[in-house]
Amino acid sequence: MERTTIDLWVGIFVALGLAALLGLAMKVGNLTTSGIGETYTVTANFENIGGLKPRAPVKSAGVVVGRVSDITFDGTTFEAVVGLSIDKRYAFPKDTFANIYTAGLLGEQYIGLEAGGDEVALVNGDKILQTQDAVVLEKMISQFLYNKASESPEAKESGEGVAKTDTNSTKAADDALGSNPLDAMTQPAKP
Repeated sequence: MERTTIDLWVGIFVALGLAALLGLAMKVGNLTTSGIGETYTVTANFENIGGLKPRAPVKSAGVVVGRVSDITFDGTTFEAVVGLSIDKRYAFPKDTFANIYTAGLLGEQYIGLEAGGDEVALVNGDKILQTQDAVVLEKMISQFLYNKASESPEAKESGEGVAKTDTNSTKAADDALGSNPLDAMTQPAKP
């Protein structure tokens, strides 16, 4: 009698362990229910979708508002056509931006929607016109290495190219972002 009770408890714990592993596998594979009710479908064209996959989340302000329903290739424009199923509770303007982001440095990719200011909302079958492709890490690294290799040897020795680039980029950043109010506090007073 005691042996059968122990066997029963071992069986229960093994079953619970297998259920936990199954739940974890479904969560990692984006196969769990997402709480999204009725949806409407819109499309967006991208030149490069990176590692985006069907069922990837569609987020706005960090909140999951839909899922990627399908990904196809348009042979005439040579672009990826991504179908987005968006929950009907969320009405996005027609001038919404669709961007492909990566969760973390090497995490999963997802679509981020940034609402525009148009008064007319997207409806089933519409197309999002403003898109931004995925950032491909390998492409960025190769561009960086190519730029470093193409610098002239004289500029490397004298440091002229580096100083000019840094000054110009700092000035461009100041022009784009405006002056920082803390700069006045950290700079010595002029006589």
